[in-house]
Amino acid sequence: MVHDVVCSWYPIGYSHMKEALHRLNIKADFHFLPYELDPDMSEKGESIDRFFERRHQWDQSKLLNYKENVTAVAASAGVSIDFSKRTHYYNSGKAHQLMHWAEGYGRQQELNELLIDAYFKHGLDIGDPLILIDLVEQLGLDSSKAKQVLCSSVVDKQLLLKNQRIQRLAVQSIPAFVVNDSKLISGSKSVNDFEQILKSIQR
Repeated sequence: MVHDVVCSWYPIGYSHMKEALHRLNIKADFHFLPYELDPDMSEKGESIDRFFERRHQWDQSKLLNYKENVTAVAASAGVSIDFSKRTHYYNSGKAHQLMHWAEGYGRQQELNELLIDAYFKHGLDIGDPLILIDLVEQLGLDSSKAKQVLCSSVVDKQLLLKNQRIQRLAVQSIPAFVVNDSKLISGSKSVNDFEQILKSIQR
C-alpha cells in the first residue's frame, strides 16, 4: 500500500481493501510504501482549516461539507475520524521512518493500525518522536532502537529507495495498492470495486 499517514482517505482505502480480501477469502501480506503529500510541512504542522483555505481557497461551508462527508464515509468503513481532535496535518516523515523499521520485525501492519487510531481518532501529533515511541512501546518493541531509527541517516537512504520504487510505479494519487508486484490500483475505492478488481487479477 502506497500511503501517507495524514491522508484522510488512506485509512478508508485500507479498511475497504481488507474487507474485499476478507469477502474473497484471500490471505494477503500488507507492506507499506511512503508517499509524503507535504514533505516540507513544518514540525508544528498546520491546521486542516488553514491548509484548505490557503491551498484551495475553501470557505467554512465547503470545509464543513468536506469534513462531514469524510467522517460519514469513514464511519461506514469502520474508521473513526474525529475532526474535533484531529485539527492539524503534521509532518509524517518520522512516522514513515518508523513504519519502515517495524517492517523488519513483521509488525508494520500493527503499527499502521496504531497510527490510524492515534491520529484520526485521537488527533495526536504523529510527527512527535515521543508519541511515536509510545506507539512502539505499545507494540512491545525496543524503544531505544526506535529512538535511534528516528535520527538514522541509514533509514533515510533506505526510504529513498522505496520512494524511487514509487516513482517507477508512476503513482499519481494515494492511497494506492500494488498487488503481486504488478497490478497498480489507485484511489480509495469501494469494497465492491476492490472486490471486482481482485477477482479479475485472480483469473
